Amino acid sequence: MASATIKATYSLDPETTKALEEMARRWAVSKSEALRRAIRAAADLDRPASDDRVRTLDRLQKSLALTRERARRWETGARAERRASSRRLERRSR
Repeated sequence: MASATIKATYSLDPETTKALEEMARRWAVSKSEALRRAIRAAADLDRPASDDRVRTLDRLQKSLALTRERARRWETGARAERRASSRRLERRSR
């Protein structure tokens, strides 16, 4: 199945043209494909990282089937563990 393409004309300086040609040669693809890859990579880098982090956290929480009750129980257990650990450290330092 052929993908849809839009023909466009852009003006590039000689240095950018040389870099594009070198990338296309290294990757063994056309200059158009090298340009598409470069643009996609730049677009991915330009996206705010916080969006990705929030989405990742949302997916993690959904995968854990985390309910308010389960979260509360985990929090209570974690606090108890920290307190017990602190007490052991206090006893050792005496």
